[in-house]
Amino acid sequence: MRKLFCTALICVAAFAKAQDANFSQFFASPLTLNPALTGKFDGDFRVAGNYRNQWPTINNAFTTYTASFDIGIMKNRIPEFDQFGIGVMAFSDKAASGILQNNYIGASISYHKALDENGFNQLGAGFQATYASKQLNVYRKDVYFLDQLRANGFTGATAEVFDGQNLNLSYFDINAGVLYTRSTDGNNNFYVGASMYHITRPQESHIKEAPRDLAYYLPSRLTLQAGGFVPVNEYDAFHFSAIHSRQAGAVNTTLGGAFMKNVNANPESPTNVYLGSWFRFGDAVIPYIGLEFNSLRIGYTYDVNISSLKPGSNMRGGTEISLIYVKPYVDPNRRKLNCPRF
Repeated sequence: MRKLFCTALICVAAFAKAQDANFSQFFASPLTLNPALTGKFDGDFRVAGNYRNQWPTINNAFTTYTASFDIGIMKNRIPEFDQFGIGVMAFSDKAASGILQNNYIGASISYHKALDENGFNQLGAGFQATYASKQLNVYRKDVYFLDQLRANGFTGATAEVFDGQNLNLSYFDINAGVLYTRSTDGNNNFYVGASMYHITRPQESHIKEAPRDLAYYLPSRLTLQAGGFVPVNEYDAFHFSAIHSRQAGAVNTTLGGAFMKNVNANPESPTNVYLGSWFRFGDAVIPYIGLEFNSLRIGYTYDVNISSLKPGSNMRGGTEISLIYVKPYVDPNRRKLNCPRF
């Protein structure tokens, strides 16, 4: 399985025909979901981090990390309920224990305009510029090529010739998104948005001399998202969210929700426990558990694979951990805004 996987990986990597990595906890990775979410939170600044290990039974097939920081700016120079945000994001995705590694760093900006005097309805847009760097390691002993296959296994010598320029590539990219948020009474919140990544469709191939008609251009990824939260009583609430994304022929539709239970009856400094589940159509059931305290939320999911890959994955789709910290407002009298959380 390992040899066959590595051979398939090199064939795929040569033409770079891959889709973006996806987080099951998409709601906990705002800057990889929609640039319009930059600065869209209730606090002074936000730090987020995510780790995902997909298909662990196939020797670390895909491990993904991301970290982001965003902040609201010019709060005293724009209308009270408007929001102006900037942020930075770093993202790394490793395939087959690091044989293929993709690294991204991006900077984003967004502005949200209040559509009424209470700020209950807001419309915003965001943009993100990204630099991508990809490295392919073909010199490891566990990497095999198709022309090495013999009757007794991968025992032949490959005729492939590589140099440093073949194994590394980089490019700049542009992403954008829009977001509409609404609250009916200042206590609940609902949102709907759309984002497009890889607007520039950069050429992505480890074979530099490939003819133009064979060159591969990274497909744009269109994602629709929606969600919200509804208070159940003075302390507890129900959160829900969904996305539908399409990139080339790959489609990802995920929806679900979590119940938030406040366990210390303190709305100013709450300790909340989350329990819920999401479902990715045709792929996995995703149980979720979370804990929130001191403005820090920790989330854990474990994908239970139900697709046709489950015999090979042993129904183990992937482990994922998320961390989000939102620094409370320094000014205790500042009126809180209703912003998406899931």
